[in-house]
Formats: sequence, structure tokens, C-alpha cells
Amino acid sequence: MQIKAAVVQAGAIPFDLEASLAKAERLIAEAGRQACELVVFPEAYLSAYPKGQDYGVSIGVRTPEGREEFRRYFDSSVQVPGPVTERLGKAAAQAGLHLVMGVIERDFGTLYCTVLFFGPDGSLLGKHRKLMPTAAERLVWGFGDGSTLPVYETAIGNLGAVICWENYMPMLRMAMYGKKINLYCAPTADDRESWLPTMRHIALEGRCFVLTSCQVLRRGDFPEDYVCQIDGTPESLLMRGGSAIVDPLGRVLAGPLFDEEGILTATLDMGEITRGKLDFDVAGHYARPDVFQLTVNEAPQQPVNYVRPARG
Repeated sequence: MQIKAAVVQAGAIPFDLEASLAKAERLIAEAGRQACELVVFPEAYLSAYPKGQDYGVSIGVRTPEGREEFRRYFDSSVQVPGPVTERLGKAAAQAGLHLVMGVIERDFGTLYCTVLFFGPDGSLLGKHRKLMPTAAERLVWGFGDGSTLPVYETAIGNLGAVICWENYMPMLRMAMYGKKINLYCAPTADDRESWLPTMRHIALEGRCFVLTSCQVLRRGDFPEDYVCQIDGTPESLLMRGGSAIVDPLGRVLAGPLFDEEGILTATLDMGEITRGKLDFDVAGHYARPDVFQLTVNEAPQQPVNYVRPARG
């Protein structure tokens, strides 16, 4: 079986959820016109990866200005499910494709870096919340848990996602391999030269197709009052992309693309997955469960439950 897949390299309109969503709908429609059956968007596409923002936080210090920045970020986040997911599902259905979308999700008063999965019928299949926000991301994002590590059996293959530096967590990768992932989506904000070798390693390790997508963002894409610790000039490139598609033997099928927006496509021969496992199957004959064991706690985190004491 062969499928056509795409990774979208584009920047959101930071903190403007409606404008970012409208842009996403246009890009999804374009991927559909190109007969793509799967399209992957970057990490935190809806509606912002707040690169260079420190939210006025240092050890023992929070500022009113930083709290206001967080409010703006929170107000541009996505409720799951909700009106935004309904529109994304409709866009996926109209384009007739599977959609993997990076969002900032809100739940209670906490934000999560999340990936949403949609089927070609528009259904919301589920989500994955980033387990471990990296460095200063922990200021504004909560931690995911083992209940959102899905791999979906779809008509085009076993579909899942691992976000950005989660890909450097060997046990998480092994959990995904054990769930028989073969369409391994890697939305990211990492635009360094070292990222593509990581993606090629994972494709070889998992004998899977890896689809990685990153934004292209300039300082001028953010509001004028955005406090950026990197560079204040509007043309300054804050994120340069590097999106790519890699096959199960580590060969780059599309990309990497830098410094500009675009939709990268490739035809995926799903038979390459089985061919690659002739000599290496990381969750099969190479796993050595007599030596190594992996335990995954898939219980969800529970919100606070208030129990009123019985009155006598």
C-alpha cells in the first residue's frame, strides 16, 4: 500500500486563535487538493509557541506584566473538545485526510502542549499531551500523563505522535514502538541542525515513517508589545523550520526545508516498514524481554475531588 503524506511548515498568528485557525483551514484544504491522506502540523500551532518569552519569572519573582502575558496566552488556547476541534474536524473531512494538529490546550487553569488527531470523517480520534515540557516551557505548560500516549489503527497505518524533545526519552519511544506505531509524527519547535539526525535515528530504530513539522516565525509575527528575549527587530527569525519526512531505513524523502513556509509531501510505501524489519525489529526479535522490561502507567491524572464530610 502507498499513501501520500504531508508536513506543513508554517507559522501561526501568535495569540490570535481565529486567524491561526483560518490559516490552518486553508493549509488543510491545500493538502487535500494535493491528494494527501495525512497532514501533520507543527507543535503549538494553535495558537502560539511563545519563543523568547520569560513571563516575568525568575526564582522567587513574578511580575504583573508576566501574569498579563499568561492571560493573553491562555485566552488564545484551545478547549478540547470544543468549537475549534469541530472546525478542525470539518476541515479534515472536507479534505478527506487524517489530520495531526499541534495545539495549546487548556484544562482548568492549566495549559498543555497537545497534539490532536482527526480522522478523514472529521472525528476527533483523541489527543496526546506532552509528557515533559522542556526548560522554561515548564513555566506555562502542565505535564501530560500516561493516559494520552495513543497509537491509532487507521486505514493508512498505525498513527501516533511524540512532541519535540519527548523524542529524546528512550522509554517513551519504546512504548510507542511497542504499540506498533508506523506513522510516527514529531511536531517540534527544534529547528537546529541536530534535529534531522534525531529523526533519521528514530526512523531507523522504529522502522517507521517519521514526519516532523516545525514553524517558521519572525519577531514581526508577534504583537508589537511582545517581550522577546532573543531579538527585537521585526525581521529577526525566531524559528526557521526544518520540517522533513523520513522513511524506515532513515532515508530523507522530503526536506528539510528552512527559512520559508511550505507543504512538503512524499509518497510512503508502507511495505518498506516490513522490509526494514528483516534485520531489526526493536519491539520484536530485538527486544530481549528476558533482559529488559518496560512498565507504562496509563492511569490518568485525577483533578482535585472535594469530598464533603457527612453531617450527623
